[in-house]
Amino acid sequence: MSRIRADLLLVLAAFIWGTAFIAQKNAGELMGPVTFVGVRFLLSCAALAPLALYEGRYSGSPLKKGDLLLAGLIGFCVFVAAALQQVGLATTTATNGGFLTALYVVLVPVFVFAQTGVRPRQVVLVAGLGSIVGAWLLTDSAQLQSWTSGDALVLIADIAWAAGISLVPTFLARTDRPYFLAFAQFGVIGVLGTVVGLGGEPFSLEGLIAALPSILYAGLCSGGIAFTLQIVALKYTPAAEAALIMSLESVFAALSGVILLSERLTGPAMLGGVLILLSAVLVEAGPAAQNIWLTQYWTWLAQVWSRAR
Repeated sequence: MSRIRADLLLVLAAFIWGTAFIAQKNAGELMGPVTFVGVRFLLSCAALAPLALYEGRYSGSPLKKGDLLLAGLIGFCVFVAAALQQVGLATTTATNGGFLTALYVVLVPVFVFAQTGVRPRQVVLVAGLGSIVGAWLLTDSAQLQSWTSGDALVLIADIAWAAGISLVPTFLARTDRPYFLAFAQFGVIGVLGTVVGLGGEPFSLEGLIAALPSILYAGLCSGGIAFTLQIVALKYTPAAEAALIMSLESVFAALSGVILLSERLTGPAMLGGVLILLSAVLVEAGPAAQNIWLTQYWTWLAQVWSRAR
């Protein structure tokens, strides 16, 4: 697969995640947040089972004990991230949650450097800062609201997201089994989420039935499709640059709110969306274009930030 195709898969994944935010918000009002995470990923696991079985039958890459442990670790990281994010979003404001969730973009290069010793390119760092400024502008009038315990949970979730994303290329370098990784990851999240959720949250069959449309969309599309696309693409796109592309999720979430919930975007919010888009485009540009644009982009970014403060 070419790099451009992998990047397009990441854009599609970001689009699905952005539109799934409404489903997650709806389900969170009908059932326990961790239970929802468990049920949706059990559905994702079932959806990936045929592909994982087919891959295992024809793949020339046998799985070793270390591969299974690494897949389990990735699944655990994503479980912690998804569960804490879902719980945090129930107790924090949408303004704070949207901005804090985007911070994982700058954490991924840190985790990659810690694992591999490879320093991120300058363009990745500048684009990462641009994405964070864009996420800030996407909040309500570029102002965070009063902090709650949910904000801390979302921040911890960012660390877990970054850890999980940065470990995927390591797994794929060991064995070329992306569908197995998706299947194993979903299985770990589904089992942990269901056990923890049913053990500590109230449960009702009526709430489960009412949340079924959200569970189906989040389980089949956001989980089964988008997370799998992410895993496949991370074999060809460096994790730090993939995180920047996936930050488009916040832009798609804002647009879906406008289209589906009749929400309005302010001028600063639209500028924030443009910044995130330009940040993703910047890492896609060739080396010659990056050298020309980098200084100009950095200057413009500083001007935008000074005006938004």
